[in-house]
Amino acid sequence: MSNHKFVHIELSSTDSEAMKKFYGTAFGWQFQDFPDMGNYTTFTTGEGEVGGGFKPVTEENPPGSVIIYIHTDDLADTKSRIQGEGGTILMDDLDIPTVGTMSIFKDLSGNVLALLQSVAM
Repeated sequence: MSNHKFVHIELSSTDSEAMKKFYGTAFGWQFQDFPDMGNYTTFTTGEGEVGGGFKPVTEENPPGSVIIYIHTDDLADTKSRIQGEGGTILMDDLDIPTVGTMSIFKDLSGNVLALLQSVAM
């Protein structure tokens, strides 16, 4: 079975500048903006720690949404096992250049999470 650790966390954001100020001051997080990715901002919480991003609020990503990304070495196999246990694939494979391929699923309690198969380095 592949390694399934948490690798990325997305927080919904109505104002990424305010979020950067809040988390930068409160916790000392560092940020990088990606305007070409729909004004996406990533954050790092410390060296070797799980990082994440601020995802703009939309109808599909309402305020208060948190999506946790789980690493997988075999995206197809992991999705098959999720479906076999009653989970639902909400978004099939999406390639993210230089990062990997992701997919979004819903578990039995309605929690929405994502899978990420990283690009081989």
